[in-house]
Amino acid sequence: MIQSYLNAHLVLRKATTKCISMAWYCSGSTNAELVDNLFKAGLVKNERVKNAMLGVDRAHYAPSRPYSDSPQPIGYGATISAPHMHVHACEYLIDFLRPGSRVLDIGSGSGYLTHVLANLVTDPSIPDDLNGHVIGIDHIPELVDLADKNMHKSDQGRKLLDTGKVKFIIADGRLGWQEGAPYDAIHVGAAAEKLHPALIAQLRAPGRMFIPVDTECDGSARGFGGGQYIWVVDKRVDGSVHKEKVFQVSYVPLTDPPKK
Repeated sequence: MIQSYLNAHLVLRKATTKCISMAWYCSGSTNAELVDNLFKAGLVKNERVKNAMLGVDRAHYAPSRPYSDSPQPIGYGATISAPHMHVHACEYLIDFLRPGSRVLDIGSGSGYLTHVLANLVTDPSIPDDLNGHVIGIDHIPELVDLADKNMHKSDQGRKLLDTGKVKFIIADGRLGWQEGAPYDAIHVGAAAEKLHPALIAQLRAPGRMFIPVDTECDGSARGFGGGQYIWVVDKRVDGSVHKEKVFQVSYVPLTDPPKK
C-alpha cells in the first residue's frame, strides 16, 4: 500500500511539472471542454475529481474568461486560482475527500473550489446525515458575500447552502475555524508566512493539508519575494506530522484584510 501511494505521488509530481510548462494550454470554450483538456493533459487523474469539476460551472465564479486556465481577479486584491491549481489541490487531497469528510477551505474567495470540494464529500444517494461538510473562510466580508451569491446561481449550490453542507464564514484563516474541527482535509488558497500551528492542530489524525508557504519551514522566513511552495502536510494516525514541499507557486499572501 505504501509503495502504491509513492508511485501515485510520483506520477502526480510529474504531472505537476508538465502543468507548469503547459499551464495555459488547457483552456476551453466551455466548462466541459476545460475539464476535458485538463484530463487529456494528465492533470486530472481521478475520475471523482473530474466529475466534481464538471458539476461546477466556473462561469458562476469567475467574472471574465471563466474557462481560461489562468488566475482571474475577483476584486479586493484577490484572485480565483487557475483551474490546474484547483486540480492539484483536489488530487493531493483526494484520499481524504470522501462522503462524510469535513473540510476547511481557507481563502475561499469566489467559492468555486469550496463547491468542488463539497461535491467530493457529499453523495446524493446516501442519507444527508452521512454526508460531509465544507467550511469556507475568508477575512474579506465582501468575498464571503460573493461566494454565497455565486453558489446560489445553481440549484445544487443552493441546496448545499440550504442543507448546511457548505457554510461561508468571515474569519482569520491563519487561525482556522476551531468550531468545525477536526478536519479530514484543509485547503489553503493564499500563501502563509509559516505553517500555522493552529491549522495543524485542527487536522484530524489521519488528515492532510494543502498549503502554499513562503518559508522553508525551518524558522527562516524569506518574505514574499523569496518564493512560495506548496506543502503537503500529513497528520498520521499516531498524531505525528509529516511535511513535504512539492512544487513552486505564486499566490496572494495570507494576511490581514486590506485596509479601507
